[in-house]
Amino acid sequence: MKTSTLKSLEEGVSTVTKNSLQADGSAKADDLKTPQSVKRIPLWVSIVVILGALLTATGAVISKVDPTLLTSGSPMTDAARVYADYMFARNLSLAVMLLLLLLLRAPRMLAGFMVLIALIQFIDVADDLARGAFLLVPGLLVFATVFLIGASRLFGQAFWYVDAWRELGSHSKT
Repeated sequence: MKTSTLKSLEEGVSTVTKNSLQADGSAKADDLKTPQSVKRIPLWVSIVVILGALLTATGAVISKVDPTLLTSGSPMTDAARVYADYMFARNLSLAVMLLLLLLLRAPRMLAGFMVLIALIQFIDVADDLARGAFLLVPGLLVFATVFLIGASRLFGQAFWYVDAWRELGSHSKT
């Protein structure tokens, strides 16, 4: 009697650990297994992210090592120093996060971050056009456009669709 009761108890514990109860009382099998394989990030997107991180990190280094390059050789004022330090912190953070999200193989988060960086580049383009710094515009446009194409690839659809930003299965279609 004790052996059969113990065996039933072990089977029950085994069933509970393998299955999780859902709201309707039904069991969902394999809930505790390792997560599904991570969505693969295409090689070209990885290369774009690495190059983008390197370019962004280069901006951070320049703003720290020789910020007069950012002022076209004009002397540094205290205000310009503050903004150079801000650029250092911003660009270094962006570069580190790009690489971290790539290493973690987090495609949806990486895609969102790529859209953010593309938006920053488009704002830089508008600012450069307003200042008459036309030389920088083509490079910034290419950088932003390639990041948006990569983000769309990671999202599986264009980034301007609301469903691209939602977690899979987080909402129901009506």
